[in-house]
Amino acid sequence: MAETEQTRKAAADAKAEKQKVQAAKAKAAAAAPKEKKPRVKSDYVARLQTQFNETIRKQLTEQFGYGNGMQVPKITKVVLNMGVGEGVADRKKVDNAAQDLSAIAGQKAVVTKSRKSIATYKLRDGQAIGAKVTLRKHRMYDFLDRLVNIALPRVRDFRGLNPKSFDGRGNYSLGIKEHIVFPEIDFDKASDVWGLDITVCTTARNDEEARALLTAFNFPFRQ
Repeated sequence: MAETEQTRKAAADAKAEKQKVQAAKAKAAAAAPKEKKPRVKSDYVARLQTQFNETIRKQLTEQFGYGNGMQVPKITKVVLNMGVGEGVADRKKVDNAAQDLSAIAGQKAVVTKSRKSIATYKLRDGQAIGAKVTLRKHRMYDFLDRLVNIALPRVRDFRGLNPKSFDGRGNYSLGIKEHIVFPEIDFDKASDVWGLDITVCTTARNDEEARALLTAFNFPFRQ
């Protein structure tokens, strides 16, 4: 009997020692600095980005007489926003709009939610009402390339962009009534047609510089 008790005690001590060693190893592993995986840099450069670096930058410098290359205005980001009023009654419409916007932008869209309740429109605080996405770097340039050369020419009765839609700080906004003008959207498979707001943000100090920058990117402004 005494021998059985002694055997059990020895087994318990061994188990406790094993758990202690495992806990020490886990603690050491947690404290050790994690190795960061090196980022793989892509060699891809968008066509419009190359055009800006090789042609447009020099063109604007001569036009406005910049003494420093950092003064040359450039596009920093493009924000796409899609409001879905029908989403108040049907959340699926918002999800479909976000899916279409992701296809257009080439980047996953974020669902936007209301900030307050409005009883007249049966709108509750935190309810999904649209989608948005912010594009930067090569995705931004790729989108602008498709916007200017493919989407805008497909707009019905298009007579040019409004040259007065600048905000005074170098940013330009435009609206598209039908998002199906983008080649990424299959008209036959589209469940609904939504409008799309596009805001192009630049580092220009005024509207004149911003207009010259976008004109150099072949934005078709109305004369």
